Amino acid sequence: MAADEPELALKAYLRAASEDGISVDTLSAIGSANLALGRLGQSEQVLRRALEIDPQFVPALNNLGVVLMERGKTGEARVVFQQAYAIDSGQSDSIRDNLKLAIARTEASVYNSDNEEKGEFQLVRRDKGQYVLLTQL
Repeated sequence: MAADEPELALKAYLRAASEDGISVDTLSAIGSANLALGRLGQSEQVLRRALEIDPQFVPALNNLGVVLMERGKTGEARVVFQQAYAIDSGQSDSIRDNLKLAIARTEASVYNSDNEEKGEFQLVRRDKGQYVLLTQL
């Protein structure tokens, strides 16, 4: 992922899962790779599976929130980001930024129902497997 090769990273994560077994880290990494590849449905499914194993795993929560925002599920994304922010004790700038965007987006949708158009977000990779959404809000 660090080399900006999500397809190769995905293959490596799947190989690791087959050799070492499924873990929350492996599932979160697979979900992140799918997110980078734009496979939002697969990413959401895998990240939710990771959170079944460990509901407190902050990277999976953050990336699930990003997936939900990309899929237009801003209300659910806001809740997920709030949960990640609380567990992380507000220490991660990317989670705080994602939460602020989700809050602004959900409040804006209350006043303007046309605000849910696709293509208004830009997905930006920050840290290892961490993504941030950018918008013109």
